[in-house]
Amino acid sequence: MNEEQFKGKWNIAKGKLKQQYADLTDDDLKYAEGKSDELLGRLQEKTGESKEKLKKMINDM
Repeated sequence: MNEEQFKGKWNIAKGKLKQQYADLTDDDLKYAEGKSDELLGRLQEKTGESKEKLKKMINDM
């Protein structure tokens, strides 16, 4: 997957995550580039989901 494809998938995933978890903000989701552990931590904090479940959700989107 090239960078543009990743960005496209990430934009779709961001929209779906924001729909499912209204507490998420754009700032929370900006951690994607180069900060995946921090992003997962923020998502985990906001959603209460495990990192494994969040990774699977993002991959499935």
